Amino acid sequence: MMFVRFNSSHGFPVEVGSDSSILQLKEAVAQRQGVPADQLRVIFAGRELSNDLTLQNCDLAQQSIVHIVQSPQNKEKIEDSCVGGVLKALKREPESLTRIDLSTSILPSVSAGLAVILDPGKNSVSLPAEKSGAASYNSFYVYCKNFCQAVKPGKLRVRCSVCKQGTLTLARGPSCWDDVLIPNRIGGVCQSEGCNGNVAEFYFKCGAHPTADSETSVALNLVTTNSRCITCITCTDIRSPVLVFQCVHRHVICLDCFHLYCVTMLNDRQFIHDPELGYSLPCVAGCPDSLIKELHHFRILGEEQYNRYQRYGAEECVLRMGGVLCPTPGCGAGLLPEPGLRRILCEPANGIGCGSVFCRECKEEFHEGECNSLLSPPGAMAQKGFVVDEHAAMQARWEEASRETIKKTTKPCPNCNIPVEKNGGCMHMKCPRPQCRFEWCWNCGLEWNRTCMGDHWFE
Repeated sequence: MMFVRFNSSHGFPVEVGSDSSILQLKEAVAQRQGVPADQLRVIFAGRELSNDLTLQNCDLAQQSIVHIVQSPQNKEKIEDSCVGGVLKALKREPESLTRIDLSTSILPSVSAGLAVILDPGKNSVSLPAEKSGAASYNSFYVYCKNFCQAVKPGKLRVRCSVCKQGTLTLARGPSCWDDVLIPNRIGGVCQSEGCNGNVAEFYFKCGAHPTADSETSVALNLVTTNSRCITCITCTDIRSPVLVFQCVHRHVICLDCFHLYCVTMLNDRQFIHDPELGYSLPCVAGCPDSLIKELHHFRILGEEQYNRYQRYGAEECVLRMGGVLCPTPGCGAGLLPEPGLRRILCEPANGIGCGSVFCRECKEEFHEGECNSLLSPPGAMAQKGFVVDEHAAMQARWEEASRETIKKTTKPCPNCNIPVEKNGGCMHMKCPRPQCRFEWCWNCGLEWNRTCMGDHWFE
């Protein structure tokens, strides 16, 4: 079953076998549409398919969508002046997007780790054959968030940047990931009637199931087939596919270990906030200059954890801009108050704020004077008609006991006021809050310096 989109308008299925030729496909469509077969042009994945090719030769699997456009006889052909004519004169055609490999731009041959995934002269990596018997080639992986919600083999597709139809024939095939990910790098000729588009727009689809035109997926350019059987840097197993960090050593990690690495770092809020990239992670070995640039790789976390990742990233951005987070349970709205302003109102706006008023320093209910509510019990609220046993009340003072313990065993961080416990070791303290990390002296309460280091490091 082949799905045909005729003249970029309506679509319909066509019953053809995998050994059928493109000419036979044209004849089937021509009979259905009542037009001459010699006026039809079949376009798939940025390439016009010639009559002598079979569907199997073109990597057209079942449920694939092809575009067929009609070129009227009175329409003057200008092949010699267009991109297609230049290609024809050079006796070459753009390489099929279904077999092209971009991994060499991510994995150079001089790499000490996973080098070149596919031999440019051979299609050495293939997925299990389809029911039709045609081999399915793959060098892309995507995160399918609509149906699979997992990492799946992907399909690279191209469309006209103007009319958004897959009727554009490419001037050249992409040779690196930048050609695909950066807009306006490759041109072509749109074959749709009345469209003068000449810029290619690449996108990806999940290759694990049939997809509609609107179902696109995010390309994971660091995930690739482990054709060279490189062991995972953490579990040492040989798995496929794998993620290849962009450090100098090109360290390889299997996707299960990468998921565990991300969850662990997320729970400890150890992601790194880069001003250009955002909230990201480096190579698991701590290699320099190895931050993951395409943040959609963190979709491997799954929907729930990925939402946490996005929330933590937004919170980190607010804190680095000098803002605060509303401490009210269930709120956590990011606020950007004026510098030096202690009284913070979480103003309800667009259904986000909760309306609470709190102190910027201690994050408690707003108060005048010094912040000491963290180290003293809050005032009790009288309740009429409710009798409480005095002994039970004494036993139930969990919060008061906790505050007394905090008061005896901790000191507030001089930078953010959060209680920090010292359970042995030297006087060199480091605030445990990821947003603070202030280094200070337990003895004098000042920022850690050479004087503290020399006079009372181990007092």
